Amino acid sequence: MARKSADGLHARIHAVVRRIPRGRVASYGQVARVAGLASHARLVGYAMAALQTGTSVPWHRVVNAQGRVSPRATPGADSLQRALLEREGVQFDAQGRIELARFGWQPRDRARRASNALR
Repeated sequence: MARKSADGLHARIHAVVRRIPRGRVASYGQVARVAGLASHARLVGYAMAALQTGTSVPWHRVVNAQGRVSPRATPGADSLQRALLEREGVQFDAQGRIELARFGWQPRDRARRASNALR
């Protein structure tokens, strides 16, 4: 994939992640679907890994499909992610999972809203 193309896809992904509110999480796959990139959850992971330190993108709100913080290449990054989520009120069970039914982000469906507005 050309660098320019990858940058554009990463920007789409980052825009979706910016929409996840404090105290909520989304899975890599969910972010991919909302960004119009269904079946590209791994690309979401690459986009999160490409973020610079100190970014305003709330990368810590993206977790795996089991509601767990995924291991990171950078030592301590997974502990940091958990701490940031806990600071926002997200709770983990004894196995380190987040109850997605309780803390999962439910994005508004823009297409459905537009359709309802026409009625």
